[in-house]
Amino acid sequence: MKASEIREKSHQEILEEFEACKRELLNLRFQWQAGELRNSAQYRHIRKDVARLKTVLREAELGINTNLFEKKSEKEST
Repeated sequence: MKASEIREKSHQEILEEFEACKRELLNLRFQWQAGELRNSAQYRHIRKDVARLKTVLREAELGINTNLFEKKSEKEST
């Protein structure tokens, strides 16, 4: 997932995606410990997705990317 794709999503969608990635990381850690992990590169990919999601959320907090708050208020008003 690219940062530009993440910026197109609403604040709530980003939070949901963040939670899903965290769950996936937990599952991958369990698979690694059990010796069942087939694709170890997937762990790195999910970690980078989490970092991108956190970056976009932080941009919104700092006011760098105000589109998220605009999308959030638009969805609440409808």
